Parts: sequence; structure tokens; C-alpha cells
Amino acid sequence: MRTISKFIIHCSATPEGSDYTVSQIRQWHLKQNFKDIGYHYVIYRNGSIHAGRPVAQAGAHCRGHNANSIGICYIGGLAKNGKTPKDTRTEAQKVAIEQLLKELHNRYPNATVHGHREFAAKDCPSFDAKNEYKNLF
Repeated sequence: MRTISKFIIHCSATPEGSDYTVSQIRQWHLKQNFKDIGYHYVIYRNGSIHAGRPVAQAGAHCRGHNANSIGICYIGGLAKNGKTPKDTRTEAQKVAIEQLLKELHNRYPNATVHGHREFAAKDCPSFDAKNEYKNLF
């Protein structure tokens, strides 16, 4: 059993309004020589929550933090031009992320919420996740 200390929020870095699936992200990651999709959960634009890599396995989503974290990715994160970082979360995604974080917090009460950008020189997830969820639990 892994010790989970962090929930790390990501975006798929895909254009606003475009739909992508766990299967597609898995294929992107396999092409990069990952063993599987790097994230444990993916939140579609309609708010549905989809399993990725099993939580029992370390992810491949945040260098140096995979062993003790759960990676959560929402579809989006870029403006329609596909280049400019933008918080593209739909209302359904916002609700779903909070719901998932609360469920995970019940299982891992000592874990904290972070955005990928706290650990890498990236804009991901295109919003300040740590600040947004600081009062969630």
C-alpha cells in the first residue's frame, strides 16, 4: 500500500472545448515510453470521472512526487488556439474535481492538494489549485 501525501491537479494541455479520453491520453503516454497513462483520474468536460492508472501503482505525472501522490487531470487547460494557458474547467469539471478530492481525502486524510506547477516550470493546471482548494477539507 502506498502512503499518499499529495493530490496533484493537472490539465491535459488540450484546447478549450475539445474532448479527449483516457484511452487517447494513455496512447500519448505510451508513445513517451510510460508503462500506462500517468494519471490516476481524468475528469472529462461533462464532469464524469474516469479511472486511469490504478491508485495502488505510483503514477507518472509529477517528477519526484509520483511515489506518494495521486494524479488528477482535467481535460483542457489551453485556450482555443492550443497554445495559451487558460483555466477552461467547465462547471461540471469544477464540481467533479471537488467531489473526487473530498472522496480521496476520506481515504487519505493527511494528503494535501497541489497544482502541478508547484513542482515544475509549467502553467499546469492553468489555475492556482493549492489556493482554490485550501479550505475544501
